[in-house]
Amino acid sequence: MPDISKLFIYRMTHLQNISHILQYGITHATSPERNNSYISIGDSSLIGRRHNITLPFGKKLGSYIPFYFGPRMPMLYVIQNGYSGVTVIPASDIVYCISTVEAIERHGLGYIFSDGHALDALTSFYDRSAIHRFNELVDMQAVKSKYWNDENDLDLKRRKEAEFLVAENIPPEAIIGFVVFNAEVKRQLGNLPGITNKQVSVKPGYYFSI
Repeated sequence: MPDISKLFIYRMTHLQNISHILQYGITHATSPERNNSYISIGDSSLIGRRHNITLPFGKKLGSYIPFYFGPRMPMLYVIQNGYSGVTVIPASDIVYCISTVEAIERHGLGYIFSDGHALDALTSFYDRSAIHRFNELVDMQAVKSKYWNDENDLDLKRRKEAEFLVAENIPPEAIIGFVVFNAEVKRQLGNLPGITNKQVSVKPGYYFSI
Protein backbone atom coordinates (compact mmCIF):
# COMPACT_ATOMS: atom_id res chain seq x y z
CA MET A 1 0.00 0.00 0.00
CA PRO A 2 1.55 3.34 -0.99
CA ASP A 3 1.68 6.22 1.48
CA ILE A 4 -1.03 8.34 -0.17
CA SER A 5 -0.03 11.38 1.91
CA LYS A 6 3.20 11.36 -0.08
CA LEU A 7 1.65 10.42 -3.39
CA PHE A 8 1.76 13.85 -5.01
CA ILE A 9 -0.30 14.89 -8.01
CA TYR A 10 0.49 17.82 -10.31
CA ARG A 11 -1.73 20.00 -12.48
CA MET A 12 -0.30 22.69 -14.74
CA THR A 13 -2.25 25.90 -15.24
CA HIS A 14 -1.71 29.48 -16.37
CA LEU A 15 -0.50 31.99 -13.80
CA GLN A 16 -3.56 34.16 -14.40
CA ASN A 17 -5.85 31.32 -13.26
CA ILE A 18 -4.36 31.13 -9.78
CA SER A 19 -6.39 33.93 -8.20
CA HIS A 20 -9.63 32.13 -9.07
CA ILE A 21 -8.21 28.79 -7.90
CA LEU A 22 -7.31 30.28 -4.51
CA GLN A 23 -10.91 31.38 -4.08
CA TYR A 24 -12.87 28.55 -5.67
CA GLY A 25 -10.42 25.71 -6.20
CA ILE A 26 -9.93 23.83 -9.45
CA THR A 27 -13.33 23.66 -11.09
CA HIS A 28 -14.93 21.88 -14.00
CA ALA A 29 -15.85 23.90 -17.07
CA THR A 30 -19.53 23.14 -16.36
CA SER A 31 -19.38 24.16 -12.69
CA PRO A 32 -21.39 27.17 -11.43
CA GLU A 33 -18.10 28.27 -9.85
CA ARG A 34 -16.13 27.98 -13.09
CA ASN A 35 -13.67 30.65 -14.11
CA ASN A 36 -15.26 32.54 -17.00
CA SER A 37 -11.88 34.14 -17.71
CA TYR A 38 -10.01 30.83 -17.63
CA ILE A 39 -6.87 30.69 -19.76
CA SER A 40 -6.35 27.24 -21.23
CA ILE A 41 -2.91 25.84 -21.95
CA GLY A 42 -2.14 22.75 -23.96
CA ASP A 43 -3.33 21.09 -27.13
CA SER A 44 -6.98 22.01 -27.73
CA SER A 45 -7.42 19.15 -30.20
CA LEU A 46 -6.41 16.59 -27.56
CA ILE A 47 -8.63 18.29 -24.99
CA GLY A 48 -11.53 18.02 -27.43
CA ARG A 49 -10.89 14.31 -28.02
CA ARG A 50 -11.16 13.62 -24.30
CA HIS A 51 -14.81 14.68 -24.35
CA ASN A 52 -15.61 11.96 -26.89
CA ILE A 53 -14.09 9.02 -25.02
CA THR A 54 -16.22 6.99 -22.60
CA LEU A 55 -14.21 5.26 -19.90
CA PRO A 56 -14.96 1.75 -18.53
CA PHE A 57 -16.67 3.40 -15.56
CA GLY A 58 -19.30 5.04 -17.77
CA LYS A 59 -18.21 8.68 -17.67
CA LYS A 60 -16.53 10.70 -20.37
CA LEU A 61 -12.78 11.18 -19.97
CA GLY A 62 -13.27 14.92 -20.47
CA SER A 63 -15.56 15.14 -17.45
CA TYR A 64 -12.63 14.56 -15.08
CA ILE A 65 -10.01 17.08 -13.95
CA PRO A 66 -6.64 15.54 -14.90
CA PHE A 67 -3.40 15.57 -12.94
CA TYR A 68 -0.04 13.93 -13.56
CA PHE A 69 2.02 12.03 -10.99
CA GLY A 70 5.10 14.08 -11.72
CA PRO A 71 6.41 17.29 -13.29
CA ARG A 72 8.21 18.00 -16.56
CA MET A 73 5.84 16.09 -18.80
CA PRO A 74 5.99 15.89 -22.61
CA MET A 75 2.97 18.20 -22.87
CA LEU A 76 4.89 20.89 -21.00
CA TYR A 77 7.63 20.62 -23.62
CA VAL A 78 5.00 21.09 -26.33
CA ILE A 79 3.51 24.10 -24.53
CA GLN A 80 6.85 25.82 -23.95
CA ASN A 81 7.88 25.30 -27.58
CA GLY A 82 4.54 25.80 -29.30
CA TYR A 83 4.64 22.51 -31.20
CA SER A 84 1.57 21.05 -32.99
CA GLY A 85 0.01 24.48 -33.27
CA VAL A 86 -0.13 24.94 -29.50
CA THR A 87 0.18 28.53 -28.26
CA VAL A 88 3.60 29.13 -26.71
CA ILE A 89 3.45 29.78 -22.97
CA PRO A 90 6.69 30.78 -21.24
CA ALA A 91 7.75 28.85 -18.17
CA SER A 92 7.20 31.92 -15.97
CA ASP A 93 3.46 31.83 -16.83
CA ILE A 94 2.99 28.15 -15.97
CA VAL A 95 2.21 27.17 -12.38
CA TYR A 96 1.94 23.68 -10.92
CA CYS A 97 -0.97 23.14 -8.51
CA ILE A 98 0.08 20.43 -6.09
CA SER A 99 -2.13 18.07 -4.12
CA THR A 100 -1.91 14.51 -2.83
CA VAL A 101 -4.09 11.45 -3.21
CA GLU A 102 -4.65 11.63 0.55
CA ALA A 103 -5.99 15.20 0.28
CA ILE A 104 -8.37 14.16 -2.50
CA GLU A 105 -9.65 11.25 -0.41
CA ARG A 106 -9.92 13.38 2.73
CA HIS A 107 -12.27 15.75 0.88
CA GLY A 108 -14.41 12.86 -0.30
CA LEU A 109 -13.72 13.41 -3.99
CA GLY A 110 -14.19 10.64 -6.51
CA TYR A 111 -11.25 9.69 -8.68
CA ILE A 112 -9.78 7.15 -11.03
CA PHE A 113 -6.23 6.76 -12.32
CA SER A 114 -4.45 5.35 -15.34
CA ASP A 115 -1.20 3.54 -16.02
CA GLY A 116 -0.40 5.75 -19.02
CA HIS A 117 -1.55 8.54 -21.29
CA ALA A 118 -5.34 8.56 -21.16
CA LEU A 119 -5.75 8.76 -24.95
CA ASP A 120 -3.53 5.78 -25.70
CA ALA A 121 -5.30 2.51 -26.57
CA LEU A 122 -2.78 0.54 -24.48
CA THR A 123 -3.68 2.42 -21.31
CA SER A 124 -5.77 0.85 -18.55
CA PHE A 125 -7.89 2.70 -15.97
CA TYR A 126 -8.50 1.87 -12.33
CA ASP A 127 -10.97 3.11 -9.73
CA ARG A 128 -10.13 4.16 -6.19
CA SER A 129 -10.46 0.58 -4.91
CA ALA A 130 -7.19 -0.20 -6.70
CA ILE A 131 -5.14 2.57 -5.09
CA HIS A 132 -3.53 0.03 -2.75
CA ARG A 133 -2.02 -1.55 -5.88
CA PHE A 134 -0.66 1.76 -7.17
CA ASN A 135 2.99 0.75 -6.92
CA GLU A 136 2.47 -2.22 -9.19
CA LEU A 137 0.10 -0.49 -11.63
CA VAL A 138 1.88 2.83 -12.24
CA ASP A 139 5.52 2.89 -13.32
CA MET A 140 6.88 5.73 -11.21
CA GLN A 141 10.37 5.20 -12.62
CA ALA A 142 8.92 6.10 -16.03
CA VAL A 143 6.98 9.02 -14.53
CA LYS A 144 10.16 10.45 -13.04
CA SER A 145 12.30 9.88 -16.13
CA LYS A 146 13.89 13.07 -17.43
CA TYR A 147 13.58 11.99 -21.07
CA TRP A 148 11.07 9.78 -22.83
CA ASN A 149 12.59 8.86 -26.19
CA ASP A 150 14.20 5.46 -25.75
CA GLU A 151 14.67 3.08 -28.67
CA ASN A 152 14.82 0.22 -26.17
CA ASP A 153 11.54 1.21 -24.52
CA LEU A 154 9.03 2.55 -27.03
CA ASP A 155 6.28 2.57 -24.39
CA LEU A 156 8.16 4.86 -22.00
CA LYS A 157 6.38 8.07 -23.02
CA ARG A 158 2.93 6.52 -22.55
CA ARG A 159 3.75 5.25 -19.06
CA LYS A 160 5.38 8.55 -18.07
CA GLU A 161 2.09 10.32 -18.73
CA ALA A 162 -0.03 8.26 -16.32
CA GLU A 163 -2.93 10.34 -15.03
CA PHE A 164 -4.92 10.93 -11.86
CA LEU A 165 -8.47 12.01 -12.73
CA VAL A 166 -10.76 13.76 -10.25
CA ALA A 167 -14.52 13.65 -10.71
CA GLU A 168 -15.60 16.70 -8.68
CA ASN A 169 -14.45 20.27 -8.18
CA ILE A 170 -11.31 20.38 -6.07
CA PRO A 171 -11.63 22.84 -3.16
CA PRO A 172 -8.81 25.26 -2.35
CA GLU A 173 -8.16 23.38 0.88
CA ALA A 174 -7.16 20.27 -1.11
CA ILE A 175 -4.38 22.20 -2.87
CA ILE A 176 -1.35 22.00 -0.63
CA GLY A 177 0.91 24.29 -2.62
CA PHE A 178 2.28 25.58 -5.89
CA VAL A 179 5.50 25.27 -7.84
CA VAL A 180 6.74 28.16 -10.00
CA PHE A 181 9.64 28.84 -12.32
CA ASN A 182 11.37 31.72 -10.55
CA ALA A 183 11.38 34.02 -7.52
CA GLU A 184 9.54 36.79 -9.36
CA VAL A 185 6.52 34.54 -9.94
CA LYS A 186 6.67 33.47 -6.31
CA ARG A 187 6.56 37.13 -5.32
CA GLN A 188 3.51 37.69 -7.54
CA LEU A 189 1.68 34.76 -5.97
CA GLY A 190 2.59 36.00 -2.52
CA ASN A 191 0.52 39.11 -3.13
CA LEU A 192 -2.67 37.17 -3.92
CA PRO A 193 -5.47 36.83 -1.34
CA GLY A 194 -5.70 33.31 0.04
CA ILE A 195 -2.09 32.36 -0.56
CA THR A 196 -1.08 32.70 3.11
CA ASN A 197 -1.28 29.04 4.07
CA LYS A 198 -0.03 27.68 0.76
CA GLN A 199 3.55 26.71 0.12
CA VAL A 200 5.03 28.24 -3.02
CA SER A 201 8.25 26.59 -4.17
CA VAL A 202 10.65 27.78 -6.86
CA LYS A 203 11.80 24.79 -8.90
CA PRO A 204 13.17 25.69 -12.34
CA GLY A 205 14.06 22.01 -12.81
CA TYR A 206 10.34 21.29 -13.19
CA TYR A 207 10.49 23.16 -16.51
CA PHE A 208 12.43 22.89 -19.76
CA SER A 209 15.25 25.18 -20.80
CA ILE A 210 14.13 26.85 -24.01
